[in-house]
Amino acid sequence: MEKIERQKQLDRLHEEIRTTEHCPLCPDRTNAVPGEGPIDARLFMIGEAPGAEEDKAGRPFVGRAGMLLNKALAEAGFDREKIFITNAVKCRPPQNRKPKASEVLACKPFLDRQLELVQPEWICTLGTVSTHLFLEGALTKIHGKDYLVDYNGRKYRVFPTFHPAAVFRVPALKEELRKDFKKLRERIA
Repeated sequence: MEKIERQKQLDRLHEEIRTTEHCPLCPDRTNAVPGEGPIDARLFMIGEAPGAEEDKAGRPFVGRAGMLLNKALAEAGFDREKIFITNAVKCRPPQNRKPKASEVLACKPFLDRQLELVQPEWICTLGTVSTHLFLEGALTKIHGKDYLVDYNGRKYRVFPTFHPAAVFRVPALKEELRKDFKKLRERIA
């Protein structure tokens, strides 16, 4: 499928995400947060779920965690505008709690379709929720390395790391996140 057609289909998918009512999180949202980035992005980042600021804006990673993510990406030499960024769950869970497995499952077809349309070479998972869609194991043990993963019949390089919001709870993770992004940049280059 050509790039223009993939973009049209992605736009339609994002409109479907914005208007869907198929999961228990939908009634309480202000905005669904489909994700954003170029259709031909080599790197596809997946967080857990939108927070309060993302729910207001309808965009991923625009709050405090987003500012930290932007800084860490820039320090590692990434341009956020060239990365497709989304979340495993497209609507904000109450009180910013971790998404339930049923909520992740409800949004999984949307994420799968995004991956199919963007066709990235690399997936960077941010946090346990998105990591466990592709890999098993404790994030503290598997972060900062890349794994060749067969997912829905397509091979991806998956690079798990910590969610930027985790740094606010465990400040020592800030340096780990920086190191991980630098490793990822070296591998992608």
